[in-house]
Amino acid sequence: MEIFKEFTFEAAHRLPMVDPGHKCARLHGHSFKVALHVRGEIDEELGWFMDFAELEAAFKPSYDRLDHHYLNEVEGLENPTSENLARWIWGNVAPALPGLCKVVVRETCTSGCVYEGPGA
Repeated sequence: MEIFKEFTFEAAHRLPMVDPGHKCARLHGHSFKVALHVRGEIDEELGWFMDFAELEAAFKPSYDRLDHHYLNEVEGLENPTSENLARWIWGNVAPALPGLCKVVVRETCTSGCVYEGPGA
């Protein structure tokens, strides 16, 4: 079984590695959407394998570091592409979230990335 929980946070960033004329080189912001996906076996007595509140608790420390912050100033996000953000979230959330199998980051309603962990 795979479950997921979605989160939204607001943050500003710029991409320092792109050409200076690229629109993403300028400071701008997004309403980021993040989905954490977890796989596990259903406990037949409970009818679930994890309470959604556990996903929320696992993401809260990361959320607090991201929401309404300038991502370039967050340690490890000096080049805050969606891909790097997804890997950063994985690295911060995975130790507290057994069964984490996917992190989805959307920076706009039409653009984002899916990260399925190291080596995937």
